[in-house]
This record gives sequence, structure tokens and C-alpha cells, in this order.
Amino acid sequence: MHRQWCLRDLSDTRYVYFWADGIYSHVRQDDRLCLLVSIGVTEHGRQELVAVEEGYRESEANWAELLNGLQAGGLTVSPKLATGDGALGFWNAMAKIFPDTQYQRCWVHKTANVLASLPKTMQPKVKAELREIWLAESRDAANDAFDVLLARFSAKYPAAMKKLEKDREELLAFYDFPSEHWASIRTTKPIESAFATMRLRSRRAKKCGSRETTLSMVFKLLQSAQKSWNRLRGFDLLTLVVNNVQFQDGEQIHEASEQNVA
Repeated sequence: MHRQWCLRDLSDTRYVYFWADGIYSHVRQDDRLCLLVSIGVTEHGRQELVAVEEGYRESEANWAELLNGLQAGGLTVSPKLATGDGALGFWNAMAKIFPDTQYQRCWVHKTANVLASLPKTMQPKVKAELREIWLAESRDAANDAFDVLLARFSAKYPAAMKKLEKDREELLAFYDFPSEHWASIRTTKPIESAFATMRLRSRRAKKCGSRETTLSMVFKLLQSAQKSWNRLRGFDLLTLVVNNVQFQDGEQIHEASEQNVA
């Protein structure tokens, strides 16, 4: 069933937004299976499972194989925005196969990476200040909050702040899209939410079995979960995004009206 689904015709499908993540599942006590998962939003606002494949440590070669498979199936138009973690394999593959796609670094993953480089006593304070960045109402305000955080903690915690600073542009990419979509596109939460059921089933089973069995189980669970996925909030704005209408700080940029000639 999974292999047949992978060969489906995608020539009439277009994904405006694209989420990707590598999810690890214990197959046996001494073996971990990396599942490469992507979910997309169609131009009509429907969230769909795009791909789920076995990978190897989220390598570029594995992501490229997955993306090339989608392209071969007829998915030829680049998504407008892709959201993912810091795995270079995914971004390198996207740059080669869908070069027109803009990148958004997942704020949940980035926050976890930054906090991991800090003493536990400092984590709540920095986490609160990170929240001030991605909740800012404009890119300028977000950059101001970014600068304040870096100035405050770079001297004492350079490793953590370097992790944050290096992805500044990609972390703030969502400001170029409708504000109604921000909550959905600045993290890989759609994938994490979809996998909540799978993780519960895996814990109950303790062991998932063979690698093929695990992949088949995950695919079936995700297909089942897809039936309850909500339409994207503000889906009517996707037409504007598809047609390259520009947004600044979440609002549509309107051409200046012609002044009346006296």
C-alpha cells in the first residue's frame, strides 16, 4: 500500500507550504529507524501527507531521493516556503531540486538547540526572550528583540548565541507571508502533532518490529490522522501567495495609488 501510494500522480497537485522533519523510531533495542516525513498545504488550504520514507540520519542523498521522487511523480512547482529543522541534508537537497523555495527554520527546534547550550538556571529566562522575538508584530521589532538578546548574553554564552545568530534570516522568513499563517509556518508543529499518535502506539508496542513493518505502520497512522487535519487558517490568502503577491510583516503590500493630477 505504501509503495503504491508513493507512485501516485502529483501532476495536478501544488503545495504552497511544505514542512519536513526526520523522526527517529526504535525498531529494535539496538536499531533506530529514521523516517523522513513531509506534509504540505495545497493552494486550497488542505493539509496533506506528502511523503514518508526511510532515511539514514537525514542525509542529503536520502532527502534528494525523496524530493526527486515527488518531482518525478509530477510535483514540479516549488513550494513557496519550506519549514524544517537545522538538518543540512534537507536544505541542501531542496536548494538543488526546488531552488525557488524560501526557507523557514523551525522555532521549536532552534529554541531547543539554543537552550541545550545554556545552564539550566538560565534556560527559562532565555526561552522567554526568544519568545519575544517570534511573537513580535514586525520584522523590525523581531530584529530589535534579536539584538537585545544577543547583546545581553553573547559575552557569557557565546556558543548558544552563535547558534541563534547564524540562522537569523531563516528564522524570520515567516514575516514575508500572511500573518494568518504565521502560527502554522514558523514551526514543524504539523508534523509533531501528526506523530503524537504514532509515538503513543510505539510506546505501547515497545518494539515496532522490522524496519518495513515500522514504515508501513507509520504510513497507515499518518493517513488515518490526515482525515482530521484542519484546513489552514486564512486559506483564502493562499491564492495571493501563489500569485506572488508581496507581503510585509504579514500584510499585503498594495501599490501606491496614483495621485490625482491637478
